[in-house]
Amino acid sequence: MPRPATRRISLARITATVALAIPLALAGAFAQTPAAPEPAKTPQLDFSGVLYANWNYRLDRGARAQNRFDVERAYLTFRMPAGERASVRITADVFQNTSAAGDAFYRGWAFRAKYAYLQYDALRGGTGLSATARLGMLQTVVIEHVESFWPRWLSRTAVELNGFFQSADLGLGAHVGLPGKRGEIYATVTNGPGYTSRETDRFKDAAVRLTVTPFANESGFLQSAALSVWGYKGALASRFVSGGAGQAGPVGEGLQRDRWGVFAGLKDRRLTLGAELAKRIDAGELGDNTTTSPRVVIDSTSTLVSAFAVIRPLEIIAPATRSPLAAVVRYDRARFNDEAGPAQRLIIAGLIWDLTSRLSMAVDYQQSLPRDGAPGPDTKTWFTHFVAAF
Repeated sequence: MPRPATRRISLARITATVALAIPLALAGAFAQTPAAPEPAKTPQLDFSGVLYANWNYRLDRGARAQNRFDVERAYLTFRMPAGERASVRITADVFQNTSAAGDAFYRGWAFRAKYAYLQYDALRGGTGLSATARLGMLQTVVIEHVESFWPRWLSRTAVELNGFFQSADLGLGAHVGLPGKRGEIYATVTNGPGYTSRETDRFKDAAVRLTVTPFANESGFLQSAALSVWGYKGALASRFVSGGAGQAGPVGEGLQRDRWGVFAGLKDRRLTLGAELAKRIDAGELGDNTTTSPRVVIDSTSTLVSAFAVIRPLEIIAPATRSPLAAVVRYDRARFNDEAGPAQRLIIAGLIWDLTSRLSMAVDYQQSLPRDGAPGPDTKTWFTHFVAAF
């Protein structure tokens, strides 16, 4: 009788030992087998775009009843990280090339880079101080800032429309965000001719903008109130930079190309306001740079005033109501030479209707009024504008 009991105890011990040894052995085997490497993560590509289209009908004398459908342009934007703090942005401008070149190959729809830059985020402060550097085809000092208040799909901003400078240029930029969302500083050094042209001379243009938002942490209409001051110091090469036969010699000095301005804006869904004063100081040349017709440098100062408003009256009356209807008005006055030069006025008035959260249309009237000998006709046009963001 004692021996069978001994066998049962031995068998139980063996069974327990095997049961424990199997998982330990398996664990050891898996521990000795190297884990498969994780697949490399592909950086995420961010794609977005916006499309501007319109139908316009002319009312002015000489072009009465002329009308057409038009796709003004489309912007296709690609963003992608280039490391922990770096990223790349490329915005393709799809536009209608109306070049007067004789070969039809040069006309039609074309692509060009509107923005194409590398960005490095040196400081990411959240609500604190932030700093970013950009290199490439980047935003100029103030136009995109004004576009954050004004609906660009109705018309270009006053500074761009009146030829102060273009909205993008090739160069180096730096952006500093102030602590507490109290504003920003944006500075650039660029070629000068803009994104539609290659570099044309050795001179570079420097610009800086300071924007303050004193009520950023408050509530109500004033939360988005912004005041901006900006300056632009540039130069252009002389027509006689290379000299020539019969000339007094090459002219290496640059011609003055300076601008400055002030912009005040308020951006709320119920009410958006903007007002701008800008000056441009340009130097020009008279004469042929010869002994009989010497070169003479002349200066001219131009003044631009612009104001606009986008109002949603139903939302002002009933703040809890989200209305798709908005009214828009704008007035520009540009004096091309403050002393005795021609002037140009622009009037825009219309209604905007949001068809969806990303699709809007507007019916608006635009009139351009040249005064005091300004070139061009008095144009009167009805537009039906569309914008689609995707």
